[in-house]
Amino acid sequence: MIKSAFITGASGGIGSAAAYRLALDGFSLACCYSSDTEGIGALAQRLDSIGADYEIYRLDVSDTEMTEKVFKEAAERFGGFRVLLNCAGIALQKLFTDTSPEEFDRLCAVNLKGIYNTCRAAVPGMVRAKCGKIINISSMWGNYGASCEVVYSATKAGVIGLTKALARELAPSNIQVNCIAPGAIDTKMNDNLSPEDKADFAREIPAGRFGKPEEIAAAVSFLAGEGSDYMTAQVLTIDGGLT
Repeated sequence: MIKSAFITGASGGIGSAAAYRLALDGFSLACCYSSDTEGIGALAQRLDSIGADYEIYRLDVSDTEMTEKVFKEAAERFGGFRVLLNCAGIALQKLFTDTSPEEFDRLCAVNLKGIYNTCRAAVPGMVRAKCGKIINISSMWGNYGASCEVVYSATKAGVIGLTKALARELAPSNIQVNCIAPGAIDTKMNDNLSPEDKADFAREIPAGRFGKPEEIAAAVSFLAGEGSDYMTAQVLTIDGGLT
């Protein structure tokens, strides 16, 4: 299988950094985004600057039919994918009692069903090729839970469970499935915090700062490479020591 990667959430801070890092590693990229045209445009400029081989696709990962269609189109363009990187996700900060059923359904649809949809599209080709890497982005709150982020934490815990179970199922086919659980990373997802709140939060982190998207991208690079061939069903927590 050619050195290619299918990336969801490529317009976001972590997804964009990871896409750029994989391009530097020599991967051809199918970069998917949902609505952030500014973010995906900025990524395209960075990829153009290094002469990367890539295509951009608009995709709502919660839509099963759309996911199947986009993945098939991209697989025909790139000849299949060695790596599936699931970065697409949304957050919600709210008291549990204030969270509506519609908000619950939307978070589950994007954060958990979205990964089910992309894996469902990617796994058959990887099994036929007898190789593949699936990398899912969860959160430290998927491990530990966060007050006022109950539903978000639940969906990210689901990502961890899916990762571990799917890894066991696919290991005989030489497919590795791993998960990254970032801590507080300096991305748009934390823009709801005031500078004062960010400073207070940073003081709680042993490393004394928020993480950089590029630091998560470095872990993605490792998991996408041959050096992680014997590593599967694992969760890499990258949070500056917070948890």
